[in-house]
Amino acid sequence: MQKIKYNQRMSQIVTHNKTVYLSGQVGAIDEDVAAQTLTCLSKIQALLEEVGSDKTKILSATVWLKSMTDFEAMNAVWDKWFDDTIPPARACGESLLAHPNLLVEITVIAAE
Repeated sequence: MQKIKYNQRMSQIVTHNKTVYLSGQVGAIDEDVAAQTLTCLSKIQALLEEVGSDKTKILSATVWLKSMTDFEAMNAVWDKWFDDTIPPARACGESLLAHPNLLVEITVIAAE
């Protein structure tokens, strides 16, 4: 098992048996849900690239929204980002996030 980018509490990336596990990614607290979603996806892409992977190798994603009323706005960004590839399996739910101004958090599992 290889851990990359970690602190005492958690790892940003863990790879094991050619599978990449990313911690949840969030946007800036002053962004709207569309901007936060794009920031999350951009962070995911950058982290995947660090281990030689990319968005085309994402197997599964979990999206947490502060409010399901933001589902359509998040999906508009999501659909555009995955426009050129097959999207992964995905779950989406509503949850209180770590900061009151966070509107979306995304975590993924990918192949290396």
